[in-house]
Amino acid sequence: MKRIILGLSTLCLLVVTSCKEDASKKIEEANVTAAAERDANASKFPQIEFDKVEHDFGEIEKGTSVETTFNYKNTGDAPLVITDIKSSCGCTVPQDWSKEPLAPGESGKFSVKYNGSGANNITKTITVTANTEKGTEVVKIKAFVKPDPATVVN
Repeated sequence: MKRIILGLSTLCLLVVTSCKEDASKKIEEANVTAAAERDANASKFPQIEFDKVEHDFGEIEKGTSVETTFNYKNTGDAPLVITDIKSSCGCTVPQDWSKEPLAPGESGKFSVKYNGSGANNITKTITVTANTEKGTEVVKIKAFVKPDPATVVN
């Protein structure tokens, strides 16, 4: 039994000591530089800044389509990529945004069309999904939808 333990101990000692090759010699300087650059850029995010975060259409007739444009600027340190823009319901349609990266300092825009459905005060949210640190930004539209005069009962 002592021979088996002694033999296994010797084998383990040989395995551990035979792998003493200097690991620092295996590291390539180009990889270290690339990793340092990657890590430095990992903390840089684009930031999206809107010219307005809410648009009020005021009073509109029921069924009247209205449209507005939201302008935005990349005020961050990395390219901004908007991957999706969705509204809170099908009556509001965001459209015409660029899916190409927007460099720091550059501006872009998208339009939002509302079909005039609903009644009285309405508020709709538009969620912008982008590669910002937060991941999503929200803008809103609102209006007072007056009833259709043809359907008003006296």
